[in-house]
Amino acid sequence: MFVFWLVQLISKAIYLYTVLLVIYALLSWFPGGYQSSFGRFLAKICEPYLGLFDHLNLSFGPVNFNIAFAIIVLQLASQALVLILNRIAFMF
Repeated sequence: MFVFWLVQLISKAIYLYTVLLVIYALLSWFPGGYQSSFGRFLAKICEPYLGLFDHLNLSFGPVNFNIAFAIIVLQLASQALVLILNRIAFMF
């Protein structure tokens, strides 16, 4: 039962973080979006994770796909973690 709640908590937290990453990416469309208090708050939350993907340089012209790749990696890791926790739960 504990593993079920843990899986639910992890899934919801990763979903929320994914939404924050998408909002952070959309802020680039607005002039001064990153300089607002909300933009600075999101930067403190999102940039440590996004910094892991900076060296990949997934820019094609003026479009940077680092955030999209980071979201895909986050979702794949989430699915793998949920699968592992579910298998552990069924073992006991």
